[in-house]
Amino acid sequence: MTSRVNISMLGDHAWVEAGLKFNKRRLRSCSLMVLAILCPAVAFMPTAYAETMSGALAKSYGYSPDLNQQRAATRAADEGVPRATAGWRPSLTATSSIGASTNRVVDSGKLKQDTSTVPRVNSVALTQTLYNGGRTGNTVRQAESTILQSRETLRLSEQQVLLNAATNYMNVLRDTAILELRNNNVEVLKEQLTQTKNRYEVGEVTRTDVAQSEASLADGQANAVIARFNLQNSIANYRQYVGDQPRNLEPARPVEALLPRTVEAAMAGAQKNHPQIQAALHAVDVAALAVTIQEGALLPTVTATGTASVNREPTGYPNYQSQIYTAVASLSVPLYEGGATYAAVRQAKEQLGQARLAADLTRETVRANVTSAWGSFEASKLTILSFQAQVRANEIALNGVREEAKVGQRTTLDVLNAQQTLLNSRVNLVSAQRDQVVYSYGLLSAVGQLSATTLGLRVTAYDPSLHYDQVKGKWIGTRTPDGN
Repeated sequence: MTSRVNISMLGDHAWVEAGLKFNKRRLRSCSLMVLAILCPAVAFMPTAYAETMSGALAKSYGYSPDLNQQRAATRAADEGVPRATAGWRPSLTATSSIGASTNRVVDSGKLKQDTSTVPRVNSVALTQTLYNGGRTGNTVRQAESTILQSRETLRLSEQQVLLNAATNYMNVLRDTAILELRNNNVEVLKEQLTQTKNRYEVGEVTRTDVAQSEASLADGQANAVIARFNLQNSIANYRQYVGDQPRNLEPARPVEALLPRTVEAAMAGAQKNHPQIQAALHAVDVAALAVTIQEGALLPTVTATGTASVNREPTGYPNYQSQIYTAVASLSVPLYEGGATYAAVRQAKEQLGQARLAADLTRETVRANVTSAWGSFEASKLTILSFQAQVRANEIALNGVREEAKVGQRTTLDVLNAQQTLLNSRVNLVSAQRDQVVYSYGLLSAVGQLSATTLGLRVTAYDPSLHYDQVKGKWIGTRTPDGN
């Protein structure tokens, strides 16, 4: 599950020095991130079937159940347009009825007449709405705005899916690196304990020094167990978002080249293009059209109806047939409906106001997210520099403490503390490197530009307009374009 490298050069920059036997075979299995920290001169060779960040993001783009369900929701929203345009189309209804009728005439107890018929009526009615207060046109426009809103929600979902995949990719690398650091630390502490016991047997140190080494080893082993558990969690989360097990993950770089150069440019781009803002603006359009639709209910409705019917053998008329053709235009003027329509108009106006306020809130939320993401990304750069300097200083300090311990100027506890301090600084540097990559993706998402197209992923980009074009003009049929 870990990423591996081939080491072309280690030099003298090994992180366990001062006479301790270092397990070089274990170092050769260190993760890429750890070696990048400890061995700046290492040349990395890609392993066979290595997974890259782009490959993992491409997998998540095609696999994600969350993204696929949002695509299905967008396709469902597309059907709102043909439903709305049905108001412009005629309605055709066929009616057929059949029965049995017996007509008996009895006079003074004697049967005078006994007539049996089978009444049958077949009719066809065509109804066309000529005017309904503009409700059909406004409903079509509302359905189109709903589709645009759904597409922006799909873009937002795509951003979140890619960000989750990138985050968990880096989490696996980070936790792999930390586990390797913890495991190597355990090996060093074991060697330290062995040497301390040997020195105790010849009287160079006391039993206290042995106890301190044993305590440090126990603490290191506990931290290694925790690191292994954290890695297992990260692998499980990676599988959840990417849809595959992590294998031979290559190191990833920040997507800084795709980011705006200034925070002002990032803010302007987010206000213009962020899918969350665009979805909120389309929601305002939907709410505004809802007001006009409700107001249209107060206006007259004009319909035209044409009917053709054939009546065979009506009751009491055997072998009789009549044909009736009618054409009727009707005008319906709502006068008063108990106040329900007026209440619906007022309610729609309040909902419009709510949608506008929600859009304003969304703008401010996006603005705050951009500011926070920009600050986090910029801070991550400085943090890495600080931790790199800290690692170098702690390496020098550890070497010095070990040399001083050889001549009795430092205790075993001083050496153990220096080793722990160096280990902590390396763990912090690993986490900072992970944060820089994740924060770069987070900033790209905050600006509203995190997408498969922007990242140049090798995938077939999902185009929601294709389904819309397939269904917008359909008059009949229950099968969806994919055959369901």
